[in-house]
Amino acid sequence: MSDYIVRATAADGQIRAFASTTKELCDIARQIHHTSPVGTAALGRLLTGAGMMGSMMKNKDDLLSIILNADGPMGKTGVTANANADVKGYISNPDFQNPLNYFGKLDVGGAVGNGTLKVVKDMGLKEPYIGQTALITGEIAEDLTYYFATSEQVPTSVALGVLIDTDNSVKQAGGFIIQLMPFAEDSVIDRLENKIKEITGVTALLEQGLSPEQILQKILGDFNPEFSDTIPTRYKCNCSREKVSKVLLSVGKKELESMIADGEPIEVKCHFCNTGHIFSIKELKELLAYSQRER
Repeated sequence: MSDYIVRATAADGQIRAFASTTKELCDIARQIHHTSPVGTAALGRLLTGAGMMGSMMKNKDDLLSIILNADGPMGKTGVTANANADVKGYISNPDFQNPLNYFGKLDVGGAVGNGTLKVVKDMGLKEPYIGQTALITGEIAEDLTYYFATSEQVPTSVALGVLIDTDNSVKQAGGFIIQLMPFAEDSVIDRLENKIKEITGVTALLEQGLSPEQILQKILGDFNPEFSDTIPTRYKCNCSREKVSKVLLSVGKKELESMIADGEPIEVKCHFCNTGHIFSIKELKELLAYSQRER
């Protein structure tokens, strides 16, 4: 498999860890949304993080969404993941470009801006779990680290990276999430913090040819890591004509009547995969009749 997530524990269960390589899915997202380099980096980081967080969920029907409501020129950005680490996402202003930052790198934080990060977990309960925190840097990894600390009270280190090639395609992408369990000993915490400080960047490790397993081994080698399983992660949209029909039904009678009065077929595009679904006047009339029967 080209893109995958590896899961592990270390220090006799005091640490749990996830690492992934996501070059292919990030490049698919770039092609679907026609993102600029900074847009690719922002959306790719969010997709990578969501995939690992999705793999943390227990039930196959569980869904997780991460939404950035921010005031930056890139606009609203959101991603969704399931327990199989299938991910999809959207970005309001995908072709936005801004100057490089002080360090000569893509300025994701400047493109995202200030605002909030919201995590929604739909686990089949009466109400979904919703956690919301302020964006700390807009660079996404730090923001997810802050989210875990404040909303889930789990000490966590998140690293995410997307390296753009000279042709604007994705050269490398991946990340890791390392968490401390509540019973972690102080000595383990101190040693782990020092070890994580030695890591310069996840894409640098991927460029060196390290796999997700080797990245975790590099960080957790002194803690006797035990690798539990490996799962594929991919960009996958589950939109369908039936789901788009439900969206049209939700706009209401007056809006449907207005579409019909225009006398032209309409095209509804999925904002996750840009697939267009065309509805004829006849089909719109059928939807209108259905909505009136259901009232």
